[in-house]
Amino acid sequence: MSVLIETTIGDIVIDLLTDERPRSCLNFLKLCKTKYYNFCLFHYIKRNYVAQTGDPTGTGNGGESVFRQIYGEQARFFEAETVPRIKHNKLGTVSFINNGNNMHGSQFFITLDEDLDYLDGQHTVFGQVVEGDDVLQKMNEAICDDRINHTIVLDDPYDDPAGLEIPDRSPEPTQELLQSGRIGADEKLDDTEGKTMEEIEEMSKDRKAKAESHILEMVGDIPDAEIKPPENILFICKLNPVTSSEDLEIIFSRFGTILSCEVIRDQKTGDSLCYAFIEYENVDNCEKAYFKMDNVLIDDRRIHVDFSQSVAKMKWDMFKKAKETKKQTNQTKLQLKDKYVEKNEYDFVFDDEEDSGNRRQYQESSSRKHSHQQKHKHRDSSPRQHSSSKYDQRADSSRKERHNDDKRYRHYERHSDRDDGRRSKRDNYRDDTRYRSDKARGNSSKDYLKDRDTYHRRRSPRR
Repeated sequence: MSVLIETTIGDIVIDLLTDERPRSCLNFLKLCKTKYYNFCLFHYIKRNYVAQTGDPTGTGNGGESVFRQIYGEQARFFEAETVPRIKHNKLGTVSFINNGNNMHGSQFFITLDEDLDYLDGQHTVFGQVVEGDDVLQKMNEAICDDRINHTIVLDDPYDDPAGLEIPDRSPEPTQELLQSGRIGADEKLDDTEGKTMEEIEEMSKDRKAKAESHILEMVGDIPDAEIKPPENILFICKLNPVTSSEDLEIIFSRFGTILSCEVIRDQKTGDSLCYAFIEYENVDNCEKAYFKMDNVLIDDRRIHVDFSQSVAKMKWDMFKKAKETKKQTNQTKLQLKDKYVEKNEYDFVFDDEEDSGNRRQYQESSSRKHSHQQKHKHRDSSPRQHSSSKYDQRADSSRKERHNDDKRYRHYERHSDRDDGRRSKRDNYRDDTRYRSDKARGNSSKDYLKDRDTYHRRRSPRR
């Protein structure tokens, strides 16, 4: 009971443990027979550890057992076989991956070292590599992009289950597989073959420039690594400090229309930094100025002219464009918000005809609250303007009572020496307030409420 696996770096023969792992071996044999493993990548290879494969998606998150094709979605995974215990103590041990809860699908791994006992009890061993140790050595020693090209069942002791579809021939690779970023089995990795030293050097410079562009993009110096500098802007350096923008514009304007000409100056001192940028209307005029003005004397200085490599202006233009887009978005939000225009504090105008019921509800609520405001309008104004209302009368009486209370309290403070010392001024004031309130309610007895002192003596604790 063996299976031949053809990979991109060699062939491997696996002997299966059909007696110890019947269900796992049945799953593996039928998956090989249906060509399920064709074009599967070894998506995880770790030196002196394992080489993992069996996932058609190549991500390590896919794969399913052969029982799904027979019994349906509920049989996508099958239970692990743990008895008898078989250890991972040999190079080339083949085991099914534990997907969690001791369930297996189609993914399996091959050990690349001996005595990996920490894998025991977690994954189900169902086979052993008997031919192809050199292939395992290649997997272990090199960084590779290995793939299973083909599987051949050499001996199958199990009958094919009913409903299992077995293809007549191996499937052809799909267009998506051919266009993937993976390295092909017969793909040449040496892209310098047949090229001269100049071409190789130019290729190296291009790769270096591209890498530097990506670094500048990551640090935020340029908005995009693929951005190209403008072709209608010249960079002029080695200028005399006395040369102004107007002088340069007059000199360079003979080649064509200039959109902008600026000598860069220090922001604090205003001194010239001896370089400038000139933007032409079209690229042809810019090229003429480049060929004619390089190494020309201006104000006793021999200048240098080159095409601008700066993208600062383009970055600023992109920033302004993004700002305008955000402004337009905010305006759109305001227009949507204006669909419900606020009429006053409680009344709203609805544009949608379907909101007629809501319109009536808001209008009725508005009318009720408006009438309530008119009725109690005096609460927000001065009481003197509405002295005839009951509210103003109550307010005036309460103010008079508070004034009398303050007056009586000040009287207690002035005559505190008359107190016998057993009670505080606050207690006397409180008792006096109770005396007045009891007297006003008519609940006091006439025998001891004839005056305040009698009331105080009766409510005072015994000596």
